[in-house]
Amino acid sequence: MGIEKMAEQRVREDREPAVEPPRPDTALAVWMSWMESSFGHAQNWMSSAEPWWKVTPDQMAGNMMSAGSRQLNEMLARDPLLRSIDQMWNANPFREIVPVDWAEIARALRTVWMLSLAKPGESMQSAAELNTKMWQSAIDNWNEAGQRWLSFAGQQPADGAKTKGGDKRFAAPEWHSNPVYRTLKEMYLLASDWLIKHGKDVEGLDDAERQRLNFHLQQFVDAMSPTLLLVSNPAALRKALETGGASLAAGAQNLLSDLKEGRLSMVDTTTFAPGRNIATTPGKVVLRNRLIELIQYEPTTKTVHAVPIMIMPPWINKYYIMDLQPKNSLVKYLVDQGFTVFMVSWKNPDASMDEITFEDYMDLGPLAASDAIRDITGSATVNPMGYCIGGTLLISTLAWLATQGDKRFNSATFMVSMQDFSKVGDTSIFMGEDKIDFIEQQMLERGYLDSREMSNMFNLLRSNDLIWANVVNNYLMGEKPPAFDLLYWNSDGTRMCRAAHSWYLRNTYVENNLMVPGKVMLKGAPIDLGDVTQDVYAVGAEKDHIVPWEAAWRINQLVKGDVRYVLASSGHIAGIINPPGGRGTYWINESGKSAATPQEWREGSTAHDGSWWKDWTAWLGKHSGRKGKLPGMGSETYPIVEDAPGSYVLEK
Repeated sequence: MGIEKMAEQRVREDREPAVEPPRPDTALAVWMSWMESSFGHAQNWMSSAEPWWKVTPDQMAGNMMSAGSRQLNEMLARDPLLRSIDQMWNANPFREIVPVDWAEIARALRTVWMLSLAKPGESMQSAAELNTKMWQSAIDNWNEAGQRWLSFAGQQPADGAKTKGGDKRFAAPEWHSNPVYRTLKEMYLLASDWLIKHGKDVEGLDDAERQRLNFHLQQFVDAMSPTLLLVSNPAALRKALETGGASLAAGAQNLLSDLKEGRLSMVDTTTFAPGRNIATTPGKVVLRNRLIELIQYEPTTKTVHAVPIMIMPPWINKYYIMDLQPKNSLVKYLVDQGFTVFMVSWKNPDASMDEITFEDYMDLGPLAASDAIRDITGSATVNPMGYCIGGTLLISTLAWLATQGDKRFNSATFMVSMQDFSKVGDTSIFMGEDKIDFIEQQMLERGYLDSREMSNMFNLLRSNDLIWANVVNNYLMGEKPPAFDLLYWNSDGTRMCRAAHSWYLRNTYVENNLMVPGKVMLKGAPIDLGDVTQDVYAVGAEKDHIVPWEAAWRINQLVKGDVRYVLASSGHIAGIINPPGGRGTYWINESGKSAATPQEWREGSTAHDGSWWKDWTAWLGKHSGRKGKLPGMGSETYPIVEDAPGSYVLEK
């Protein structure tokens, strides 16, 4: 039974015959009325003969207050959701370039509304409490402003004036000092908190439905922030006045440019280029096949460890996340510590490669690369490292090699990588059966999955930082997108081969087959992760939205080898690209695999300041043999093809 039908049935069962049918949830209508009022007046101001810069904050507040009760009464007499959303979003030109799923948001809002009808008494009480908090907040703010105007400025602002959780959206001083803006901010935050809490309190949903509901409610309140409108963004208004409107002209030009390109600009793409000022660690391409280029980096020490390192990046991004600039290059750091480093650089596939399979990625990736590395260095073994999906490919390869008795890999490192996909956090919102079917249909039509599809998904997981902050910067403030190496890499995505990506999605996110011994067949052999005997170093990131650290921790329970698990601070990228000398914290539990759960491991862990890179290289050194003579660059069998960074990384 669908959610809406279930809600309707609950309403019918709980309603007494003599009781008049309850109206739509009053508190939700208050919320929607306020937001509709904000957007409606924004449209009026922007299109009226009265110039926007003549609209004072007092007029803004008065217009909103006077319209609120009238619109509330109108909205209570009809469906307060879909019409309001449609009006608000159609008024917003960002709809063409921001990947928000408004159909899902409308569904989430309607679910909250309909299920709240089953408990009209609680809904009315909730509405009254929200209304009281809003009015009390407004009264407090204006009273405090009055005290300041009467020369009591020495008093400290009330706690309510502080930006919630250090929210960067409300950093402008007007959000604290101006009673209109401060009231606007606090009303928005109170209403947002109310809606999110209301979503969490909805009954009758399974875990997946509840997670989807809460995710889209959060997307909604983020998209409705008053900071996203010029008329209610004091920093943008101040800059417009200071620049004589030049910032508005620049913002309009930025918006037109992005509309033409069909995407939101997040970084200045003219600032960086692989081989010019990123991905510059000296090296040579020593192998090229249909799927990879293998880069061997030039040594910087007089001796090197006997066992070389092979880095396997995710094939949904370019490899140079681990070789950005010299100051934050993981590759350079490893080379300077006396390791011989090889990097897999994946080809950016096109429609002609739609039949490339997951087994092809294994054959042409880690297996072909390790053959070349052993030939060039003379080492019988290699220490591989897999990042994110590269780690999923690596664990699958290790399990298959175990069926063959092949011991070419000595130890293994997994960085923010999942093997168990039973709990993947908010990523699961995009990995339901219906979503996978849609992705597969797109790939059948194109022969590949466009890089923007994956990029949009990851950006929505951190929409305030990666989407809405750029909307404000680019369009309201009229600034150019920032020149930031991490964001440049993030925007330099790759396509995905249809067959390989479909296999990956269904065997991981959908069916989680790697957790069932013998369920996955690779090259004719059933694999079992429990057959992996290599010692393992694994890293999770505390605030990772893509690979929850608890999921990365699960490798402790999946392999036979000894595991050293490290929890890094920050997220999926910043937690890994954290060179010595910078800020950061990492946690280690020296008791090893004895913890039964991630939480138990965390409780027994010890925090260390700084970068975990030093801990990893110390562990890696113990698994890499003694230092000795330098290997040559390439070999007779694998001659040098070209200089690093190679050609595949430059493909668009």
